[in-house]
Amino acid sequence: MGLRSALIKNKEVILYGACLALLLFLLRWFEFRFLILSNSLEIYIGLIAVVFMGLGIWVALKLAKPKKETIVIEKEIYIPAQKEFTFNESEAERLGLSKRELEVLQLLSEGLSNAEIAERLFVSLNTIKTHTSKIFEKLEVKRRTQAVEVGKRLGLIA
Repeated sequence: MGLRSALIKNKEVILYGACLALLLFLLRWFEFRFLILSNSLEIYIGLIAVVFMGLGIWVALKLAKPKKETIVIEKEIYIPAQKEFTFNESEAERLGLSKRELEVLQLLSEGLSNAEIAERLFVSLNTIKTHTSKIFEKLEVKRRTQAVEVGKRLGLIA
């Protein structure tokens, strides 16, 4: 981050510091004047009141700035009626998927984790990992979502 971007990012802090430094300089300059020496307390209180009034106005403007508005758009979406699922047995035989692999693929499509699938099928986690890797290999995919998509497209799972 360069000096320029740091100055831009912190310009309010720098401006505020510069104003305070200028105010301090002016107070020191006026301090040597007779008028200031005789009425110093009242002038200091007045200047501090003006500074804090300005600071209060600035903070109020920052806090009262309108927020961005979120717009919700509702649209009707046509979803075609689901036709009744028919299992594509010829495709399952062509790919060489076993019944257990089809069960695992169906459970993958339900969004279950490997541990949840293992628990539901009463097998070990390593067995499920083996089944999923074989499914990926046979369907020629790399991810669970791809396997589910290909399985649905080929009529292997609902």
